[in-house]
Amino acid sequence: MKQVAVLGAGSFGTALAVHLARAGHEVRLWARDPALAAEMARRRSNPAYLTDLTFPESVTPTSELERALADCDLVVSVVPSHGTRDVIARARPLVRPHAVIVSATKGLEEETLLRPSEVIAAAMPGHAVVAMSGPSFASEVGRGMPTAVVVASDDPDAVALVQGEFRSSYLRLYGSSDVVGVEIGGALKNVIAIAAGVVEGMSIGHNAQAGLITRGLAEIMRLATALGGRPDTLAGLAGLGDLVLTCTGSLSRNRFVGIELARGRPLPEIVGSMKMVAEGVKTTGAALNLGARVGVELPIATQMADVLAGRRDARAALQELMLRPQRAEADAG
Repeated sequence: MKQVAVLGAGSFGTALAVHLARAGHEVRLWARDPALAAEMARRRSNPAYLTDLTFPESVTPTSELERALADCDLVVSVVPSHGTRDVIARARPLVRPHAVIVSATKGLEEETLLRPSEVIAAAMPGHAVVAMSGPSFASEVGRGMPTAVVVASDDPDAVALVQGEFRSSYLRLYGSSDVVGVEIGGALKNVIAIAAGVVEGMSIGHNAQAGLITRGLAEIMRLATALGGRPDTLAGLAGLGDLVLTCTGSLSRNRFVGIELARGRPLPEIVGSMKMVAEGVKTTGAALNLGARVGVELPIATQMADVLAGRRDARAALQELMLRPQRAEADAG
């Protein structure tokens, strides 16, 4: 397999395109914006995201889906959750019948509450879809720093193919059949990371941060298992690993949102100042609706929804969490 299409020229899409080129593939990196695609082709880098990452010769930026997808048996979707359905629907008639689709998007579709792999399967039926998730900041992947992720599908052959095509000396991929656990872990950790940013921004200590992350993991695990995910998945890279990175890493966009909220900045101003999407902002409401659908309480997500909507300030939200009725640690809620 040589030709690979990467749909989405944000930071992670750019990093994966460069990585796949290093791994020996001819990569077409698709950008929605023709001006960005042209500038990437001219500069041999992405001037909007990961500006210090030089493209190998085998990366070809384009804004034409037909050109991006021609002769590709592997398609990597790194489109934000709110744009995935539209892009995949447009790509469908251009994709080879037996192409494998990799979803590296973390989030939930707000209107349907579907996970990214479910959106892709609905918009492009008949293709094997593999979900990729785990602790992986784009800039570190782009620089070739050691990273481990999980790839999950109900098609073991598709998992093995993706493991083989993405593998490198610095990127290790673990296989899984638990698509639900992998994608719910990737989506909900962004919500918890906003809360972790609030704790950081309020400077209330490491004890609070550790407690928040641990209870956040319990919250994610309750929802994932209610939807059919496995607890061991949430104890692994796609759950605990990604949660710790996103809650504590200085490159985390969702953590940044929480820090700025704690400092009193309004959400529209914070989001307007960011080039990249903080998926947790949109995922919070969707997660609450999904929890309500399956009867799972999400206390941290509930408080973050109120903070994001301006109904409650950050300090009051954390105080509300601390004053909830005490119970056994293993209890739900």
